[in-house]
This record gives sequence, C-alpha cells and structure tokens, in this order.
Amino acid sequence: MIALVVTIALAFAGYLATYLNGVRLSQRQERLARVNRQLSDFYGPLFALTEGNSRSYAEFLERNVRPDGSSPFGEGGPAATERESSEWRLWASTVFLPNIQAMRDLVIQRADLLREREVPPVLLELCAHVSGYEITAARWAREDYSEHLSVVPFPGEEIRAYARRGFTELKAEQARLLGG
Repeated sequence: MIALVVTIALAFAGYLATYLNGVRLSQRQERLARVNRQLSDFYGPLFALTEGNSRSYAEFLERNVRPDGSSPFGEGGPAATERESSEWRLWASTVFLPNIQAMRDLVIQRADLLREREVPPVLLELCAHVSGYEITAARWAREDYSEHLSVVPFPGEEIRAYARRGFTELKAEQARLLGG
C-alpha cells in the first residue's frame, strides 16, 4: 500500500513539475515573441529613423554653414537669406518632414508595443511637432514663406535617446531570453 501511495505521489510530482516547466517555457516564448515584435515593429524602426534624421540634419547644417562658421538657422544670429530659407524648405519637405511623419505614424499605429504603461511625454511632443510642421508645409504649398519652423520644437535629443535606450535594452532582453 505504501509503495502505491509513493508511486502515485511521485507520478503526481512529476506531472506537476512537467506542467510548471511547460508554463514557464510558454511564458518565456510569449515574452520573446513580444520583444521581437517591439524590436521589429516599433523600437527598431524608430531608432533607425531618429539616427538617420539626426545624421541628415547634421549634414544639412554642415553644408549650409556660413563663412563665419555660424548657422543661418540658429537663434540670435542674422536672419536666413532667401537662398538659405529656400534650401531649408527643400530639405525640410523632402527629408525631415517625411522622417518625422514616419516616426509619428509609428507612435500612433504601434502604441501597443510601447514598453511603458502610458505614452511617454517625448512621444507626445513628437506628435505635436509633426502637426505643427504640417501646418508650416501647408503654408509653403500656398507660397506663404513667413514661417519656417513648427510651432512646437522638435525633441531631437530626447527622442533619439529614448529610441536608442529602448532598442538597446530590448536587444539585451532578447539575448537573455535566447540564452545568450
């Protein structure tokens, strides 16, 4: 009789251990799948867009530096000439605006992949900046060049740091989940 009870207890313990291990593995696989989606569908593209936009902006500034080394688009200096403003509108409408619109679209369409419980303020600032620039671009389409910037400043360094941090932390978690 004792042998039967021990056999049943061992069988039950083995079943329970197998079940709990299966649950743990399933949860790990689900977490890995979510991390992969976050990387491929949100943080990876956001990181690439912020880095590309930052590098394009740096190249724009380098190409448009004045002989005295100042930027025509900095605060406190002389106003931009018509040629400088025209060059800005070209870069803004063909490079910068499409990039920031793509960033905004990621935030809107993939908010379910955010790591945070609420949308971070930097992403809300990004969305507001894009809307402000769309108004400016609409004015340009009407040949009204009285404005050259968005009414909301671009959170460039903050959004770049956010994207980099999210991407690198998720890559580290992905490696951990894969056993690396």
